[in-house]
Amino acid sequence: MSIFYPIQLLANWLTYSVFGIAQKTVLAEAVNFFIFDTIKILILLIVIIFAVSIIRSFLPPEKIKKILSHNNKYVGNVLASLLGIITPFCTCSAIPLFLGFVEAGVPLGTTFSFLIASPMINEIALVLLFGLFGFKIAIIYVVSGLIIAILSGIIIGHFKVENLVEDFSNGKKANELNLPTLSWKQRFVYARNYTFGIVKKVWIFVVIGIGIGAWIHGYVPADLIARYASGNNWYAVPLAVLIGIPLYSNAAGVIPLVGVLTEKGVSMGTALAFMMAITGLSLPEFLILKKVMKTKLIVIFAGIVGTGIIFTGYLFNFLIK
Repeated sequence: MSIFYPIQLLANWLTYSVFGIAQKTVLAEAVNFFIFDTIKILILLIVIIFAVSIIRSFLPPEKIKKILSHNNKYVGNVLASLLGIITPFCTCSAIPLFLGFVEAGVPLGTTFSFLIASPMINEIALVLLFGLFGFKIAIIYVVSGLIIAILSGIIIGHFKVENLVEDFSNGKKANELNLPTLSWKQRFVYARNYTFGIVKKVWIFVVIGIGIGAWIHGYVPADLIARYASGNNWYAVPLAVLIGIPLYSNAAGVIPLVGVLTEKGVSMGTALAFMMAITGLSLPEFLILKKVMKTKLIVIFAGIVGTGIIFTGYLFNFLIK
C-alpha cells in the first residue's frame, strides 16, 4: 500500500462525496488528480525542505561546496548527477535541494546537473522500465538521462549565468549562521523558518502548475497523444516533448503511460522522449523556478535539456526498430 494512500482516500472523498462528481468521468479524473497531487506535493515540499534544512545544519556550506565543487569541474557535474539518481524526487521536490546547493555556493552548472538527473532517473524508474521493456531499454534510458544531465549542467556552467538567479533566501542565509554549533531546538527553529519561508513563496505556483497538469491529465487522452506522435513522422519526437512539458508526474507515475503509448503504435524513442519531458521539463517546475531565477535562465535550461531529450528520442528510434 502506498504511503500516499490516505491522501488518495481524502481526494476520493472530496471528489465523489463532498463535490458530488460522478465517478469515471473526465471531470472526476481531473479534480481527483488535482486534489491528490496538490496535497501530496505540498506535504513533500514541507517534509523535504525541513529534512534537508536539518541535514544542512550539520554540514557547513563550505563542506557541501567542497564535495561538489571538485578541482575538475566536470567531476562535480558527474557527482551531482549520480546524487540525483539516488534521490528519487519529482521535479518540484528536487528544487529545495537545488536551492540549498545554490545557497551553499556550489557552481550553478553542477546544481543543474542534479536538478535534471533527480526527477528523470531513479531506481524505481529503472525497475519499472526493466519490467515493462527489458534490461536493454532500462539501461539505455538511465545512461542517456545521465548524459543529458551531465552535459546540460556543463553547458549551463559555461554560460556564466549566476546573475540570473534571484535572491530567494528568508532572513539570514545558511552561510551566515554557525550551523554546526546550534542546539537541536535551534536547528528545528532554523529549519521551520527556512521551510515556511520557501513554501510561502512558491505554493501558489505549485497549485497553478498542478491545476494545468490536472486539466491536461483529465481532458487530453492517451489516444490523442498517440494519434499525433505515432509512426515515423519526423516531427513525432519534438511534438511528444512539447505535449509532455505541461503534464506533471514523476518517472514511476508516467512509465505505465509510456507502456500504453507504445502499444498504440508510438515508437520507443518518441515515448521515452515524452517521459523525459514530463519528468525533466514539467510546467510546475518552471513555475516554481520562476520564483528563484529569471526567465532567461529558465529558457536556457529548457532549451538545452529539451534539445538533449529530442536528440535522445531520435537516437532511440534509430537504434530500436
